[in-house]
Amino acid sequence: MRPIPPGYGSSSGVRPATPRPPGLLRPASVPTPAPVPGPGRPVAPLTPVHGQPSTGSNAAADFLLQFKRTLLPYLIQRINPQLLNNENQELLKQTIEQLIDEKLNADKIPIGKALRDKLINDVINEMVGFGPLEELLQDDRITEIMVNGAQKIYIEQAGKVTLSNVKFVDEASARRVIDKILSPLGRRVDESSPICDARLPDGSRVNVVIPPCALDGSTITIRKFSKNKLTIERLMEFKALSRGMSLFLQCAVRGALNIVISGGTGSGKTTMLNALSNFIPNDDRIITVEDAAELQLMQDHVVRLESKPPNIEGKGAITIRDLVKACLRMRPDRIVIGECRGGEALDMLQAMNTGHDGSLTTTHANSPREALARISTLVMMAGVELPEKAIKEQIAGAVHLFVQCSRLQDGSRRITHITEVQGMEGTTITMQDLFVFEQTGLTPEGKVKGVFRGRGIIPKCIEHLRAHGENIPIEVFQTTMEV
Repeated sequence: MRPIPPGYGSSSGVRPATPRPPGLLRPASVPTPAPVPGPGRPVAPLTPVHGQPSTGSNAAADFLLQFKRTLLPYLIQRINPQLLNNENQELLKQTIEQLIDEKLNADKIPIGKALRDKLINDVINEMVGFGPLEELLQDDRITEIMVNGAQKIYIEQAGKVTLSNVKFVDEASARRVIDKILSPLGRRVDESSPICDARLPDGSRVNVVIPPCALDGSTITIRKFSKNKLTIERLMEFKALSRGMSLFLQCAVRGALNIVISGGTGSGKTTMLNALSNFIPNDDRIITVEDAAELQLMQDHVVRLESKPPNIEGKGAITIRDLVKACLRMRPDRIVIGECRGGEALDMLQAMNTGHDGSLTTTHANSPREALARISTLVMMAGVELPEKAIKEQIAGAVHLFVQCSRLQDGSRRITHITEVQGMEGTTITMQDLFVFEQTGLTPEGKVKGVFRGRGIIPKCIEHLRAHGENIPIEVFQTTMEV
């Protein structure tokens, strides 16, 4: 057991050691890494007297980052690994506090209580949490976290992307966090497979890319989801859609129309999919198919399927297409596919055409017409030789509505089109906008102004809705709302 250094608990401002719980530390014979920045030389301008920089200052941040580079290996050598997996977090915290105080005294580095507490919190996050990402994950104002290598972490708040003031200690620390994210899911990244999609325990979506594909160090992108699920009512409060749009979409889901939600990256497709899924009747059997499970359906009868990557030998992969084929044999009333991005589009269309009405999915596209073209392209990726006209007939017979989500220049997300597929004319699929968002300008604060407008056209699908008991008023298609 390591002896208490001379002067411990003196006027240096460091707290005295508490009694050490037996069996929690490794033998003291393990060599201690070289101190930072050097024995007997405090880091200027950090002093235990008045005028010490706050925990948010650049000097404090630089000190914490520099000191943690040697502190973490020191703690890893001293702490029993079993303690890291122990549910008694208070015991772990006490042990870490004690070792940090010993290290600060041994290196004669005096710091104040606020900075010491910040250091202890950061170290605990590094050892049992997600490192510097932990505080960002706990901040509900942050919607996306983007790690561009260990030293650059960007965040999105209120639709704006800024560089945060937190950093990883080094690339090894970033890789440890990646392993913590992937290991519970049975997923991995290495040089032979440097890209992976995953999810956090709260359902947030994670994408990881490591070297050699990521040239500047490990890249982690986390799309956070609100702890409070966004409903249609909340989306109306955020002016993402009008009341007329909301009423029609509710009837469309309850009336078992097949809906494709399209939009660009970060436009709110999955949020809209989650919101619309609330209107699926509770007695329907719903099967969801996703790459990384993130849908949050509230119904009782839900079967959730998730794709599986290949093992270390490159075998055993289960693709989205495999799961779509499997779910057709599971007696679904509704099929919900997180995103169509490959040959599963053909299987989805066939499911929609063979009695599985009310299915939902998303795809990447900048307009309803482009979404139509993208689905045609994805069907061709299935490897089945089909003439172009046959593919278009499949789409025209299967999809009832396209709901277009867009992220506008001020960072807001809005439904810009609800478009009905009306059928075929020759070799062309005909479409008709039922609702649109028309941008009219910008406020002095840079916020987008515009009008949600119903086109006043009675949709072809209204007979389908009435057959399912949805008697939507015709006036809904004539409503307007300024935002």
